[in-house]
Formats: sequence, structure tokens, C-alpha cells
Amino acid sequence: MKIARIELFQVPPRWLFVRVETDDGLVGWGEASLEGHAEAVEGAFESLRDRFIGADAARIEDVWQTAYRLGFYRGGPVLMSALSGLDQALWDIKGKALNTPVWQMLGGMVRDKIECYAWIGGDRPDEVAEAARLRRDQGFRAVKMNATAELNWLATSRDIDGVLARASAVQAQGLDVGLDFHGRVHKPMAKQLAAALEPLRPLFIEEPLLSENIEGLAQLAGLTTLPIALGERLYSRWDFKPFLTQGIVDIIQPDLSHAGGISEVKRIATMAEAYDVALAPHCPLGPIAFASCLALAVSTPNFIIEEMSLGIHYNTGGYDLLTYLRDPSIFALTDGFVAAPTGPGLGVEINEELVREMARTPHRWRNPAWRLPDGSLAEW
Repeated sequence: MKIARIELFQVPPRWLFVRVETDDGLVGWGEASLEGHAEAVEGAFESLRDRFIGADAARIEDVWQTAYRLGFYRGGPVLMSALSGLDQALWDIKGKALNTPVWQMLGGMVRDKIECYAWIGGDRPDEVAEAARLRRDQGFRAVKMNATAELNWLATSRDIDGVLARASAVQAQGLDVGLDFHGRVHKPMAKQLAAALEPLRPLFIEEPLLSENIEGLAQLAGLTTLPIALGERLYSRWDFKPFLTQGIVDIIQPDLSHAGGISEVKRIATMAEAYDVALAPHCPLGPIAFASCLALAVSTPNFIIEEMSLGIHYNTGGYDLLTYLRDPSIFALTDGFVAAPTGPGLGVEINEELVREMARTPHRWRNPAWRLPDGSLAEW
């Protein structure tokens, strides 16, 4: 079962699919989407093709170690996203070869359904309330929303009251809510916001500070009882290690398309379990990334909730994770949960004809620029 072909497809809205075919005709799919940098990831695949065409597709760990270590320059979003897509595809192939789900090869079920949450937008309480109601009607029990709007270093009491009003409007719809700071605010504001939000008891506050500000995050962790979530911009177990050893994080959010794929995120999750830290994978992406998250969630004890980009998520132009599936019912949502996929491999069948058609015009998606009222740049 040798790797015979590795193909890449840029498809709307901003995704990069990986198709790996073996010499005996098995096909596995992965997702190496790195929002805004698809071309860089495609470039990283040049060396992966040179190294792994002709390699044994069943030796997933050997492929992972070879790709990671023999590149000499390790880690980072581009190289790890490329490796993630290849890793997912190889797990898909092995599952199909053995006619078993990926989660079965990861140790089997510890749960048979996976709770999911979705993103909502809106700047005013009435807007977020309506968005929350629509998500509730879709079947979600929890959502995530922007906590910070246009806040930066410091804010007035009116600004903070606005954050509380928006979060309360979502909770009034009967939904739990997580609040994403995007690493946009700075420590003085993050401290005030965390304190003000405590009575609302949100699911978590996400990236209250940028992950590179590890000292500030450590200080904030000592000031709030709210669960701190982070990790979408960390790419390996070594990146996560200081956050775990210093007791900074309560919920890790590695992205299976950025953090080394199924293989590495399983290791990260197991490491986090030893620190009593939960797993909630980041996934504002497509069907292959989401299926990979489900395989991990089904087989990982410290998993708690999964991000799901059902319907319009950010600026997706109407595309979502159902667009490229032959059978969208595989991700049906019931009372906030998606059932564990039971098919071989990742358990999803990709509409290859549609993928090839849509990839004829690469998407060239770029992160939008967010500006504060004074014109300064804000984190996306």
C-alpha cells in the first residue's frame, strides 16, 4: 500500500483539501486549510511529495516523524498544516483498508455522540439574540461569540456593559455561550472584562490575551475563576507544554488542520489529560477537518465540546462543511449533538467531482482587516 499520488485542491470558501491515493487504488482525504495562506501550504507539499511518494501509507507514525524531524526546521503554521492534511489522509486510508472507523484505531469509543457549538455574530444585543435563536433552531445548545467588539487597551464602563448585554442576550435564548477575545485586548482590559463576566458564568473565555504573552496569561489565570481556553495558534505538543505545566489553560483548542493532524492532537490531548485540562478542538473549517475532530472526540476522555461551522461562519460566502459531502446527513445535529460517524476511515464521502470543479479557480482568500475606531489594526 504505497503512496502513489498526492493532490491539493483550493476550494471555496478558504479551504485546502488533500487527496492521497495509493498504488492499489485506495483514496484518503485530509484538510490542510491555513486561512489566508493556502499557497504557502501548497509550497510545503513539494517536499512532502518528494519524500513520501512511494512510501508505505500504513506507516503513519513513521511518516509523521520523518516529515517533522527531517525537515530540520520544525513547527510553525505552514509546515504543521501541511503535515496535518497528510496525516488525516493517511488515517482515512488506513481505516478504509481495515474497514474500520479511525476512532476505533485510536482506542475505541468513550462516547457515542459529540456535543457541538457554532459561531454567532452581531454588534447589538438584539442582533446576537436573533443569531442565537437561529442557532437554537438549528439544534445547537451552545454558541461562541465575539466578546471584545472594538475594545483595545482600556474601555469605559459603557463598553463593558455592552459586552455583558450581548452575552446576556444570548443566554436569554436558553443557550450556553463561550466568549472569544481573539487576543485582541491587552492585559488591563482583559482583567476588567474577566471580572465583569464572572457572574454570567460563560462556558469559557477564549484567547483573552495572545498566546505569545504567556506571562500575562499566567497573571490573568490567577485572577479569574472563568475557564481560559486557547490553542488555535499553537502547533505542537511542545507549544502547548508551557501552558500546561504553568497551569495557565483550562481548555485547549488545537486545530487538527494546523497542529499536526490526528496523530499530534491525540498526543496533545493525552498530555493535557494529565493536567486535568479539557479538549475542545478549534474547527471553523470544512468536512474533512470536522470529521477528523469527531474521530478524536469519540475516542478521547477529556474532550468536552466541538466547534462546528454549520451554516455561514465568518465570511464563507454561503459555503459550509456540508457543501462537499455526498451525504450531508452524516453530520446531522440532534439536541446539540452529532452522532459518531460509523463508516470506515473518517466516515465521510467527499464529492470529488465538485471539489475538482470548484478548485479550477483558486479561492485566494485573505483574512479581513479589522480596524478600531481610531484606525489602528485589531487582531482578527
